[in-house]
Amino acid sequence: MAFEGLAARLQDTLTKIRGKGKVSEQDVKDMMREVRLALLEADVNFKVVKQFIASVKEKALGQEVMKSLTPGQQVIKVVNEELTALMGSEQSKIAVAPKAPTIVMMVGLQGAGKTTTTAKLANHLRKNHNRKPLLVACDIYRPAAIKQLETLGKQLDMPVFSLGDQVSPVEIAKQAVQKAKEEHHDYVILDTAGRLHIDETLMKELTDIKEMVKPDEILLVVDSMTGQDAVNVAESFNEQLDVTGAVLTKLDGDTRGGAAISIKAVTNTPIKFAGMGEKIDQLEPFHPERMASRILGMGDVLSLIEKAQTNVDEEKAKELEKKLRTMDFTFDDFLEQLEQVKSMGPLEDLLGMMPGMNKKGMKDLKVDEHQLVRVEAIVKSMTPLEKRDPAVINGSRRKRIAKGSGTTIQDVNRLLKQFEDMKKMMKQMTGMQAGKGKKRGKGLGGFKLPF
Repeated sequence: MAFEGLAARLQDTLTKIRGKGKVSEQDVKDMMREVRLALLEADVNFKVVKQFIASVKEKALGQEVMKSLTPGQQVIKVVNEELTALMGSEQSKIAVAPKAPTIVMMVGLQGAGKTTTTAKLANHLRKNHNRKPLLVACDIYRPAAIKQLETLGKQLDMPVFSLGDQVSPVEIAKQAVQKAKEEHHDYVILDTAGRLHIDETLMKELTDIKEMVKPDEILLVVDSMTGQDAVNVAESFNEQLDVTGAVLTKLDGDTRGGAAISIKAVTNTPIKFAGMGEKIDQLEPFHPERMASRILGMGDVLSLIEKAQTNVDEEKAKELEKKLRTMDFTFDDFLEQLEQVKSMGPLEDLLGMMPGMNKKGMKDLKVDEHQLVRVEAIVKSMTPLEKRDPAVINGSRRKRIAKGSGTTIQDVNRLLKQFEDMKKMMKQMTGMQAGKGKKRGKGLGGFKLPF
């Protein structure tokens, strides 16, 4: 996670004050000194840090906090609220034009991940909002840009409008909008050119495109790993184009994350999306309150639930629950569930969304993704009968399965035992839920990995 260093420093600082029955003014000052250092180390703009510290200190030393029953927790609540406000208070959604198509213009420097983000956004709009986007190749200068967008469009089975590299980007944008109207696309996403540095030629071209097609949304794609420079870039683009929102890329990388905290405060431009990985579906709407919770070690359960709802088939989940209750759960069902869990993203990312998982002692917990591969190999080495009825797996069968999966007999034995234990536990859990009459919705059907 981008905020790992900041999160660790802030959580250590807040832990010292959390359990205090009484908090003095000196306690708050000491904590603010640590918070200031943590934010500056994370490359947060120094003016933003100064303003943030002053605001937190004023509220933390207020009568309501100091005289409350749990002043330590109240101070943390203030930090959480101010951190959320700093990043935008609430989610800023992508624009929807009164009359289709909605035109989205993607801008940014070369290397920020603009073309990939263009495709990711189109995928997000289709998958989550049932939209019909048209991708437009307006970058005629970078040799591979048009080809890259066409390849991504093919991967997504989505149309890409291109007139090659001999027609002006302004004309391409104009014709693309007309094409979108004719073919009833409800979004037009323009992948514009970038430069290594901001220059007059680039800005003239972008303002010309803006004047021609009058976009409903101008999204600035910013590389989170460039730190404070990202804020300077955002300021420059915003001054000349009136950017309507930012998309932070590489937020999953080894970066200090200060850009995310600074951009909204410095430019008053909301962060609308965050790129959380290289895969085409790893673009998430940016929720300031959820990001603040992640940074402060409070987890992000809502995003975790949304991931499950997006990736887990509801009918299959209900069928699984029925099988668990009747003990008909087989290794074929197990494999199916494993695939659904894997589709939600890296397990470490999922664990990071759970409250307390990035606290001391837990944040260094590593999930061995290779373990999933080994488990999968063991199950796939079983015959259809063995998957249906593991009781038939005797000594010679175990030996064959171990050899076929490249694992040991001990690995096979361990999985078989865990599988039986899991079935019994899930039978008890579904029975308890049914007894309490709890409503069960979309989810993982009570499935839990056996390791």
